[in-house]
Amino acid sequence: MHNRLTEEKFVVELMIRMYCRHKEHNRELCGQCSGLLEYAFQRLDRCRFGAGKPTCRQCPVHCYRKDMRERIRTIMRWSGPRMLLYHPIAAIKHLVREKAYRNP
Repeated sequence: MHNRLTEEKFVVELMIRMYCRHKEHNRELCGQCSGLLEYAFQRLDRCRFGAGKPTCRQCPVHCYRKDMRERIRTIMRWSGPRMLLYHPIAAIKHLVREKAYRNP
């Protein structure tokens, strides 16, 4: 069963893996990116909005620690535009969900 949290985890993992591979030139996730991915999954598992959550950009609650929030923002800024090239379907689905949440 795919729900919004599963899809969010998928997109976050794609973004972190893409950043670590292309920007940091690692074949596998480095320790810092691996830790961030684990932290992101924990945050999503504990999300107070559950399956009805908005995309992270639109979320009114800042659940990430400051250092992790800065790191994930850096990764999302770099990976976001490249998602259309490397993972176009996931990127378009994410944009549609974001737009749908904005205009219920």
